[in-house]
Amino acid sequence: MAKHWHCPSPHGNGLLMSQGRKNPTGAGAFIALLILAGAIGGGLLGQPSIGLLAGLALGVLLALVIWLRERNR
Repeated sequence: MAKHWHCPSPHGNGLLMSQGRKNPTGAGAFIALLILAGAIGGGLLGQPSIGLLAGLALGVLLALVIWLRERNR
């Protein structure tokens, strides 16, 4: 019967990775949705590029706020 390799150190056992928060919030969807909403809203006003950039700015701002809030948990 073959002997199995065993590492005595805790690496790979998930001990360090399991510490901390369990469910981080992703903000990428907010960025994508606000870019689309900004482009559509800007298109309705005749300025789709400005709307896209405004949506991007709001999405990044919201993602930054979420990240700062999650960082303190």
